[in-house]
Amino acid sequence: MIEVRALGSVVVTLDGEAPPRELMWRKNLALLLYLARSPDLRRTREHLVGVFWGDKPDASARHSLNEALRVIRKSVGDEVITSAGDQVVLSKGAVRLDVDELAPLLDEERWVEASALIRGPFMEGFAVPDSWAFEDWLAAERRTWLDRMTGGLRRYGEERLSSGDGLAARDAAARALELDPFSAGAVRLAMLAAALRGERASALGIYDEYASRLAAELDLEPDPETEELAGRIRNEREWRLPGTSADPERWERRVPLVGREAELRACLELLGAAFTRQFNAVILIEGDSGAGKTRLGEEIAARARLEGAVVQAIRCVPTDRERPGSTLAALAVPTAQRSLLWIDGAEHLDPESARALEELVRDATGTASVLLLTAAAYPRREEIDDLRTRIGRDVRGAALTLGALDTEGIRALADHLLPGLAEDAAERITRRIEADSAGSPLLATELLNAVRLGLELEEVGGVWPQPFRTMEQTYPSDLPDSVVAAIRIGYRRLSRPAQDLLAAAAVLDERCEAADLSRAAEIEGQKLDGGLDELEWNRWLVADERGYTFVARIVREVVARDMLTPGRRRRIRERMAGD
Repeated sequence: MIEVRALGSVVVTLDGEAPPRELMWRKNLALLLYLARSPDLRRTREHLVGVFWGDKPDASARHSLNEALRVIRKSVGDEVITSAGDQVVLSKGAVRLDVDELAPLLDEERWVEASALIRGPFMEGFAVPDSWAFEDWLAAERRTWLDRMTGGLRRYGEERLSSGDGLAARDAAARALELDPFSAGAVRLAMLAAALRGERASALGIYDEYASRLAAELDLEPDPETEELAGRIRNEREWRLPGTSADPERWERRVPLVGREAELRACLELLGAAFTRQFNAVILIEGDSGAGKTRLGEEIAARARLEGAVVQAIRCVPTDRERPGSTLAALAVPTAQRSLLWIDGAEHLDPESARALEELVRDATGTASVLLLTAAAYPRREEIDDLRTRIGRDVRGAALTLGALDTEGIRALADHLLPGLAEDAAERITRRIEADSAGSPLLATELLNAVRLGLELEEVGGVWPQPFRTMEQTYPSDLPDSVVAAIRIGYRRLSRPAQDLLAAAAVLDERCEAADLSRAAEIEGQKLDGGLDELEWNRWLVADERGYTFVARIVREVVARDMLTPGRRRRIRERMAGD
């Protein structure tokens, strides 16, 4: 069998071996490939003469065709090419082309498998200059496959982006732009992938480079959709962080969203449908503390913003339950055409606000308003239980429960944070992390980061979780030593201002305003802004317009117990007591 890799530089093998030199002569190979891409694998002799020897007299052209067919038959066997009247026929199955494998994968939208076959332009660098008709055909084939491959990579990247894998989406966009530097869709995918990772400057750099390329080479401007996306990204937050965006340490805790692909896709599909068809909806995401509810909410909110929606996000803490209407007071009835209201920690809503949630969405007439609730399964809330039973019945929306990460999810995190591990080592670490973290994405990430920084899991022990207890019911003393050690290591990797601010947050109320943290830690100005951004970026704290809270209570308790001396706690309280 003749196998031809036609995408990228042409590679030909015959029964797995290098082909005879005569077969690789340009017109012989071009004739073979042309027949392989012809309808029913056949062409008339007159047609082939016109394509390859149209500039020669008829008798000379026919002789050249016969000579080319003789060489091909000699190289690969007489049965490969036969004659049927005035037609030249290529035997079925004699030639296998990678484009023939790629085509059904693209047709069936099997983007993962298709992306693995995409390497470069069709017959890259190949030409038969004295056969103008073949050159025209080759140019058309290249354009067709360029469009199909670029589109396939975009669809693959969009699928990965909808599953929370921004790194794969970024790589797919980069490959698409290598094929077609003027693909607006690939540029938008690359910008989205960067923006969703928090790389605002990188995303805008992609846009600026594209705009310059269009102007210089085509005298065009970016299309309105791409310009609008660039405008939204400009309005995204600019992080004030130590180091440069190229610093690997800066990205280690910004891990891809793994093990939640189906849930994210379901939420984004509902969000897109609500915005497109103009209806209001509720998304309820529940799970144990550390299950990734806030992380999933961040991804949904970021996508909504970049789609042009107005996003309001607030975080509830236990003390909110004793403050009637505290959540409602922080929310505004949606007035934009598209809006997302995200309440994180909804299990801590005060009763008055909880009862009014559905009314809040229902009253947003003339808009497409989506209410996103992320709530721990413990403690139970009657209002949330009631809303859950109504979703899908008389309330449009979706109710999802996040369970523990499975072995595959933990392994995906390990592959990201500990690349290059041998297979047996990766499996061993995955099993240990799964046991120590009980499948909690939060704790698994902390542990893997600690291993990356030198933690020896064999030297620490413990059994967790305690039987019949959730993480919300677990205190630091109940955690495995490995988890506590991981949190300590992560804390020590922070800059000094970030450490001081986190220590202050662990001593003060469950929600702290920036001014209080500044006073408690005695940090101001750029150091304050940078330290708070660093804590948010590294997912120690989350913020809303009312202040900063810990992502997980268990982390707060470990920091308060293990990272502060009694004297330091006392000094923080004394600063807050004031004069």
